[in-house]
Amino acid sequence: MANVVVIGAQWGDEGKGKITDLLSRSADVVVRYQGGVNAGHTIVVDGKVLKLHLIPSGILYPETICLIGSGTVVDPKVMLKEIDMLLENDIDISGLQLASTAHVTMPYHRLLDEAMEQRRGDQKIGTTGRGIGPTYADKSQRNGIRVIDLLDEKLLRERLYGPLAEKNELLQKVYEIEPINSETVLKEYLEYGKRLEPHVVECTRAIHQAAKNKKNILFEGAQGTLLDLDHGTYPFVTSSNPVSGGACIGAGVGPTLIDRVIGVAKAYTTRVGEGPFPTELQGSINDQLCDRGGEFGTTTGRRRRCGWFDGVIGKYAVEVNGLDCLAITKLDVLDELDEIQVCIAYELDGKRIEHFPSSAEDFARCKPIFKNLPGWQCSTADCRRLEELPRTAMEYLKFLAELMEVPIAIVSLGASRDQTIVVEDPIHGPKRALLSS
Repeated sequence: MANVVVIGAQWGDEGKGKITDLLSRSADVVVRYQGGVNAGHTIVVDGKVLKLHLIPSGILYPETICLIGSGTVVDPKVMLKEIDMLLENDIDISGLQLASTAHVTMPYHRLLDEAMEQRRGDQKIGTTGRGIGPTYADKSQRNGIRVIDLLDEKLLRERLYGPLAEKNELLQKVYEIEPINSETVLKEYLEYGKRLEPHVVECTRAIHQAAKNKKNILFEGAQGTLLDLDHGTYPFVTSSNPVSGGACIGAGVGPTLIDRVIGVAKAYTTRVGEGPFPTELQGSINDQLCDRGGEFGTTTGRRRRCGWFDGVIGKYAVEVNGLDCLAITKLDVLDELDEIQVCIAYELDGKRIEHFPSSAEDFARCKPIFKNLPGWQCSTADCRRLEELPRTAMEYLKFLAELMEVPIAIVSLGASRDQTIVVEDPIHGPKRALLSS
């Protein structure tokens, strides 16, 4: 029995969906522990492209329980669209569960998110506009609505009317937006509650019962380490904790329940939205990585910013998450390059540093110090074993493992499930006997 946390080791969009899908084969329960519809996973199954924002990709396995945990914020309208999409593709959703204590994204949250971002002007954060920040803000202010409230008209009316009156005043007087009709919202969200009710469970009870029965539990984070509210590139971050410690809070388990933490990182680096990005590329190489990697956000469709692999943030992700091993994705995107660069340190005000600075202003002034490595200039898309990789591709992977001082367990070479090299079982295998220096 093993309980595993899968996290993004960069700024999100690392390909966690495919890796989670792979690991879900060994999982009895998959738990999504934070974030909302601002995240997205793209899974390719039998040529079908499935895009999920809330529902864990483990839903593709009929025997797997997929639980959306208390730490998430749920937009019921989006979740029901995902349910309908899965049903249309003949996917069994009987294992889908939703925490009764998860908070709900309401219509005013989305309006406020968009209005506040527009008001920031040149200081915008790059939010998805999906209402995630305002939902978490209401949660922190003890003014939020939870899934369980959608199941009781009297309770929802009590929970809704006070906050909505306050939000309408804010929308009208500050942002000059038409107010929202409370009765319309009440009716709409009660209907959502009726459809979701068969999936609603007590989160911690369900997880601890699974643990008691010696089930394999996979905890799935959204976004990535550098977008963590406390440990990321603040203020250009999300509103929750994607780091591995967030799994304990968002799922309601103690750290002693976690056996292993797996980080997912691209063979290069991408970022969506605003904020410093030391290894960011411009020009033809940026376009090449973006086009070959299909670097467009699952949630927003925005073009991702592309750059060379950043070993400084990589080592930081290893530390703050306690990573046991790595999954490297999209190695094939680098196939055509004759030279590849890896950031091994920064230069800050004329001094070399090898750590991630906590000051956003310092981070914005960091200049990357690169190590040049040869490319392999041939396709890796059909490789299924390590020994089939070009020698220089193997050397590149070993360099990353040595730089971050953590072994590589999985190498992904494309979007399809079979385009994967599993070096050794990342869940049950030896922690240090994987691809390393």
